[in-house]
Amino acid sequence: MTLPDRSSLSRREYARALVAAGGVAALSACLGVDGNDGERDVPPGTSDPDALPERQHAWNEALETDADGNVRLPEHHVLVPLSLRDDPDEVASETTEDALRTLERAYEWSNDGLVFTVGYAPAYFDRFDESMPPSVDLPDPEALTDRESPEFDEFDAVIHLASDRPDVVLEAEEGLFGERETLNGVDVEATLADVFERIDDRRRTGFVGPGLPAERTDVSGVPESIPEEAPFFMGFRSGFRESQATEDRVTIDEGPFAGGTTQHVSSMDLQLEVWFEQDNHYQRVSKMFSPEHAEDDLVGEHGERLGATSGLTDERIEATSADARERGVVGHAQKAARAREDGDPLLLRRDFNTVDGDRPGLHFLSLQRGIDEFVRVREAMTGADLDVPFANNGIRHYIFVNRRGNFLIPPRPLRSLPSPDPDPT
Repeated sequence: MTLPDRSSLSRREYARALVAAGGVAALSACLGVDGNDGERDVPPGTSDPDALPERQHAWNEALETDADGNVRLPEHHVLVPLSLRDDPDEVASETTEDALRTLERAYEWSNDGLVFTVGYAPAYFDRFDESMPPSVDLPDPEALTDRESPEFDEFDAVIHLASDRPDVVLEAEEGLFGERETLNGVDVEATLADVFERIDDRRRTGFVGPGLPAERTDVSGVPESIPEEAPFFMGFRSGFRESQATEDRVTIDEGPFAGGTTQHVSSMDLQLEVWFEQDNHYQRVSKMFSPEHAEDDLVGEHGERLGATSGLTDERIEATSADARERGVVGHAQKAARAREDGDPLLLRRDFNTVDGDRPGLHFLSLQRGIDEFVRVREAMTGADLDVPFANNGIRHYIFVNRRGNFLIPPRPLRSLPSPDPDPT
């Protein structure tokens, strides 16, 4: 891939563009931005990877929080899709584990270091004679509305790398495939290159953080009117602590994969020009949150008035059908919240903005105990039961899903080429 032209980009924009480009040349350019290759201040990892949490998805305690106590996701994200070269065996499993442990020894489990997961698609498990245990809900992905016709992730596995440091996600990715002899001072003694093939045309990248979307107005389809401090393309904060499922809630609690979770990834394009230039702020708040949020001015310019919660009370959620019928508009968050169980959210979202393909988009990444729970939330968000014009049915008019994928994130002891029915010992 051609490297970006630095002359028209800030240092921050250039680094983000290099993550999107990927590869050895992008890593070299990223390290050269500050001229500090070999002299970086990246915190080292642990000498004992076994001391890390058993859950791969246990990120929250290690990540920073904002002033309201919401978990602050790392700024830079890469999803690396993988295809097995041969059927898995003990040697391949050991090689995979050694490569992943190299990352854990090289980088602190934190925003400044690296957090990651490895997940397996239904296609990976289809090669085995054994069936998946009933405690794991991992169906093939499918279209979830009659308005979408997405392609599906049918490769074997995906690694999600995340860090505040663009050089770290690039270096980790290249080190996993033998393109680096050391990672943050740690020798690379095993790589995934003999086990997996990278599927470069399915590689996905992105970013999240205040001010980052507003820096992408050079991309076609990204309007100048995005709020300066907005962390997401659609202009509002997300990931409110009290509106997210806990890591406990999304963890599989029985069977051989207890301690794991499932992951859904939807890749979508965003129609931002219509969102920002056809609708006014009042309309956007109504469609993103609820009409009452707009009437009572609960949100602010980009969500700064919302602390650790989206502000969706039981009364606002229960009013969804009445708002559709009487006001002619319902909120995206308002609709999705109808799927809560005993008042608790079902999904833990770790999604991020993207300009993959030189268009604004979102890689919606959610963790949940089973994929059926994602489907329940998606059906509630679709709002097919609501008597409301499509253009006012939350944000459905502005999002276009083009890919879907489902994955099992096993607990750390089973993350390296598991069978469908692994020996719990």
